[in-house]
Amino acid sequence: MHTKTAKSLHFCSINEFKVSPLHPGAVCHSDILSPLFQMSKVVTDSENLSDTLSLLLKIMKEDMGVMRGTVSLFNSRTGKIFIHDSIGLTKEEETRGVYSIGEGIIGKVVETGEKIIVPLISEEPNFLNRTRSLSRHHYAERSFVCIPIVRGRKVLGAISVERFSDRPELLHYDVELLGVIAAMIAQAVELYLLENEDKTFLKMENERLRNVLKEKFHPSNIIGNSKPMLEVYALINKITKTRSTVLILGESGVGKELVASAIHYNSPEANEPFVKFNCAALPESVIESELFGHEKGAFTGADKARKGRFEDADGGTIFLDEVGELTLPMQAKLLRVLQERTFEHVGGNKSITVDIRVIAATNRDLIKMVEAGSFREDLYYRLNVFPIIIPPLRERKGDIITLAEYFVSQFVKKFGKETRRIATAVQEMLLAYSWPGNIRELENVMERAVILSEDTVIHADDLPLSLQTPVLSTAVPQKSLPAKLDTIEYEMIIEALSSQKGHISHAAEKLGLTRRVLSLKMQQFGINYKKYR
Repeated sequence: MHTKTAKSLHFCSINEFKVSPLHPGAVCHSDILSPLFQMSKVVTDSENLSDTLSLLLKIMKEDMGVMRGTVSLFNSRTGKIFIHDSIGLTKEEETRGVYSIGEGIIGKVVETGEKIIVPLISEEPNFLNRTRSLSRHHYAERSFVCIPIVRGRKVLGAISVERFSDRPELLHYDVELLGVIAAMIAQAVELYLLENEDKTFLKMENERLRNVLKEKFHPSNIIGNSKPMLEVYALINKITKTRSTVLILGESGVGKELVASAIHYNSPEANEPFVKFNCAALPESVIESELFGHEKGAFTGADKARKGRFEDADGGTIFLDEVGELTLPMQAKLLRVLQERTFEHVGGNKSITVDIRVIAATNRDLIKMVEAGSFREDLYYRLNVFPIIIPPLRERKGDIITLAEYFVSQFVKKFGKETRRIATAVQEMLLAYSWPGNIRELENVMERAVILSEDTVIHADDLPLSLQTPVLSTAVPQKSLPAKLDTIEYEMIIEALSSQKGHISHAAEKLGLTRRVLSLKMQQFGINYKKYR
């Protein structure tokens, strides 16, 4: 009977980890005995878990050479698993790493008490990247190992490491070494949880909630790292330190309100009011009362005096969206506020002074409006103190997939779906589309796709016809059997070419086709293998 033997641990005089030429199935390491001895001594002499984990993380970093490592503990009262300590993660990333039993790889390890080895993260749908510490394009370069921390029959948590996937022989070494360490620290972990699990979890949860509130309006929450957006972030960072007027320009749906929020909530006045007002939403007579307030009896129905939005924003920021829609009379009143920070209630004669920052936004070309006489030139120059131009989504190609994945994750939670991934073919369609409705349109498309998805992957036929590759969106009805089969074939070919770096023969072998048949299919769908090299 043939028995498959795993790579095992042995010791030699070579001072680096490698596969031994004399023992191809073994991992050679001579310098790990000393750290293990230190670990056993710390566990024996100290009841302080932090001392033990400090040495463990040092071993991970210096002796194992991993990219990231975490020690996650299970709170049996709340049913939550949280990262207690780590290397390679920021504090904010740590606080995001909270799992339920059975959720993701760490959740499954704690649930089953069994180790999980992932040679390639890109091929493991249970890798959730909850900490958001790993970019998706790195998935194909990384491996992941997770080992349970067990005391008796009780699973107390898990130790996990992430390393480059070019050293698969080290994964079995990781398993054996981490298994030894997990057994050594299990008692210290159990004692710690008995004494601190409620206190520790509440502390982590408070930190997580604080970070959520901070990120909600922080520029880092404006998703995207393309060059145009980095330039926008730099401008936001500069203007937050002043009280100058800001004019945000950009097409509809690019996220102008998010930029305004980021400016206010990262300024020294973050705790002061942030008042938003859409200038296009109401008729002129109502806008005046809404912005400036009114006195009792100022007009029919004004049965009591009322403050306006400028007064509400006193000490903080007012955001005037769609400022290009204001009529000329209203523009004149706004100009006075910008010049003097003074105005009167409708129906009143008492001057009111406010201390506010004004942020205005529009998708209109104000210069052309000035030339046409529909926008005051003096108001334009008062508003245009510090302009920020938000690029349209078509100029941020590098952010499209990141944004799409973010929206999918949000709608999966909202609708209770199992969708986890966007097919490679779908990603190409998203990148090829011009997105006239910008981020708002992308959000709507991904919401629809999540609703329509029937498995864990978003496929091409989950997209509107306008986004689908022309070969797939013509000839037959979208939901017919031939169309469904075409979609499946197309996606499988794209996935195979992508995973095989555009090598047609290898892709054909993976698909169980001859090179000639695959070439004909590629010609049918208009697929160019060079795109995947």
